[in-house]
Amino acid sequence: MKNRYGVPMNTYGHILPGAVRISTIKRLSKEAKKRLKWMDWYESHGSNARLTCRHFGLSPDVFYRWKNRYNPYNLLSLEDDMISRTPHKIRQPETDPAIVQRVKELREMYPRWGKKKIWKLLDREDIETTISTVGRTLTRLRHKGLLKEPAIVVARIEQGKRRKRKLRFHAIPRDWNYQPDYAGDLIQIDTVYVYPRPGLTRYQFTACDYITKQIARCTASHITSRSAKKILDIIEERFAFKVKVIQIDGGSEFKAEFETECQKRNIILYVLPPHSPKLNGVVERAQKTSKEEIYDILDVPENVEAHNELLKRQDYVYNFIRPHDSLDLMTPNQYYLSIINKRKCVRV
Repeated sequence: MKNRYGVPMNTYGHILPGAVRISTIKRLSKEAKKRLKWMDWYESHGSNARLTCRHFGLSPDVFYRWKNRYNPYNLLSLEDDMISRTPHKIRQPETDPAIVQRVKELREMYPRWGKKKIWKLLDREDIETTISTVGRTLTRLRHKGLLKEPAIVVARIEQGKRRKRKLRFHAIPRDWNYQPDYAGDLIQIDTVYVYPRPGLTRYQFTACDYITKQIARCTASHITSRSAKKILDIIEERFAFKVKVIQIDGGSEFKAEFETECQKRNIILYVLPPHSPKLNGVVERAQKTSKEEIYDILDVPENVEAHNELLKRQDYVYNFIRPHDSLDLMTPNQYYLSIINKRKCVRV
C-alpha cells in the first residue's frame, strides 16, 4: 500500500525468466554423473579413448557404447534406459516334441505325480530323458497354458510360489560352528502329544541339556506360545546353571510370546531346518524315555496341575536317581557336580 511499510506481499508464479523451464530439469542419477566424468576426462585429455578406459578401468565396448549415446546438449542421454538386456537370440529348447507330448499326457493323466515319477514312467517306455528335462518341460507347458491340471493342483503350485519364510525378530538359524562345552550352553526343547486317556490330548514341553542330560518337563492343554514359555520358568527352577542357548524346531508354539521371553532373558534362540528331528537328538531320546517310563506304566492324572506335579517328581527321579548309560552310569546331577569345579558353570 502507498505510504505504508511492513505490509506482507504475496507473490504468485515465477519471477525469474525461464524459471519454469529450469524447475522441470531432471537431476542426473549417480550412474549418469559417473559417465559424465568419463566424457569430461575424455575431452580434457586429447579425446584419447584408450587412455580414458585405462584411467577408469573400463572396457572399450562399454566406453564407446556410452560415447555414442552421449549428447552434450542433453545430459539425460547418459541415463540408463532400462531396456531389457535379454539377448536377441535365445537358445530354444531342444527336447524332442514326442517326449514333450508324452510328458504332457502323463501329467494330465496323473496330475499329482511329480517329475521323478513321470520320468520313471518314461524310462519304462524306453524313452531316454532326464528328471530335470521333465521338470523344465512341465514348467514350459504350464507357462504356455498348454497343461490341463485340476484347480486344486494349480492353487497348490501358486501357493508354494508365494510362500516365503518370514524373518523372526530374535530367533536365528542354527550356527553349526557353535559347539557347546558347558552345562547350559545348549538346551534342546521339543513338544510331544500325550494322551492321559482316550479322547484327551495334552502337550508336553521337554527341555534337555546337551552336556549333562538334565531334563525339565511340563504339560499344557493347548499348544500355544503362551503355554510353551512356561517351560522357561521350569528350566530356571530345576536346572542349577544359567541357560545360554536354546535350540528348537520351527513349530509355531516357539514363536510370539516364547520368542519374546527368550529375548527378555538374553537367551540365544537357534531354529533348526524343517524336517530334521535328528538334529535335536538328545531331547528326542528324552521324549521316548517319557513315553516308556511315565505314560506306558503310570496312571496320568486328567487334571493339568496334577499332571505337572507328576512330571516334577519324575524329573527329580531322572536327574538325581536314574543312572544314564551315556554318562557312565552317573546321574545327570552327579555328572554336573563332577565338572562344576573344572568348568565354572555355576549360575551367575
